[in-house]
Amino acid sequence: MEIKWEEKIEIIKKRLKEIDKKFTEKKVINDPKLLEELGKEYKELKNILEKYESIKKKKEELEEISKLKEGCDKETYQYLLEEEEKLKKEIKELEKDFFYYFLPQGEDLKRNCIVEIRPAAGGEESCLFAMELFKMYQKYLDKKGFKYEILSFRPSDLGGAKEIIFLVSGEGAYNYLRFEQGVHRVQRVPITEASGRIHTSTVTVAVLMEPKEIEVNIKEEDLKIEVFRASSKGGQHVNVTDSAVRITHIPTGIVVSCQDERSQYQNRQKALKILKARLLEYEQRKEKEKIDKERRKQIGTGERAEKIRTYNFPQNRVTDHRIDLTLYELDKILEGNLDPIISSLQQKEIERLLNE
Repeated sequence: MEIKWEEKIEIIKKRLKEIDKKFTEKKVINDPKLLEELGKEYKELKNILEKYESIKKKKEELEEISKLKEGCDKETYQYLLEEEEKLKKEIKELEKDFFYYFLPQGEDLKRNCIVEIRPAAGGEESCLFAMELFKMYQKYLDKKGFKYEILSFRPSDLGGAKEIIFLVSGEGAYNYLRFEQGVHRVQRVPITEASGRIHTSTVTVAVLMEPKEIEVNIKEEDLKIEVFRASSKGGQHVNVTDSAVRITHIPTGIVVSCQDERSQYQNRQKALKILKARLLEYEQRKEKEKIDKERRKQIGTGERAEKIRTYNFPQNRVTDHRIDLTLYELDKILEGNLDPIISSLQQKEIERLLNE
């Protein structure tokens, strides 16, 4: 499906002229904050225009290649065919950037996010895979240049994880990771299995937008805050002070615990950060259910009950069930090469929203 952006581009050009004019106004020159905001907007709009010009140029190259393909020899034809495919992929990526810029929720997609990984069915094997998923995301985030901070970590007996919660910072963090929300299924022979039988286990992943302060107003009287002694981490040390914190949000019943830090204050701050993200998601989920129940069935909604992906170790296979995508490169995926899956999910979402 070809996306036509001409009308949008004219609006951008008009806005750029308006900003140019504002840069000469005294009230703007004397207001550093406003000057910074306008400068940021100007830079972003210029970037969009540059991408638009790049798309135009690449489409012209496509037309030229199409003409050159007529009547050429077999070797040249093959070369032109490869160049044609390369250009088509580049155009698709650039158009994707355009699409997300013009989405009403485009600003939300740029935000930081909080990722929660928990084992589900499968006992210790599920805990081990939860840790592997976390390592996969670490490698992916490193490749993308995002920063991450562990907010809560509870290890399992065999080196897995009973829970990992981490904050991802950087523009577009939520846009890249929101598709990971759901149930991840693993099929392999567990290290705990003596007979060599393949087992199926599951891990749940939740991805929450980090809320802005103005979005979540928590009243002190709505919180029940308890402190307790943190448990030992693998026998390395036992905390002898009541530094762990458990916060219950009474109106919703949401409970958050944090014990990673030695300081009660630090644990309280981390727990509040997680609580705010969960409350924001809670309110958004209620609103979404009122507006459009059907939309939750569509690609990209990330309902936690959905079985979104299967990781089959014996066949080195990964299948994303939402878009019927199967790749026989599980080893590469676990090394953080998630782009083939995430790009396909983004493209499918674009097609669906355009059809709507």
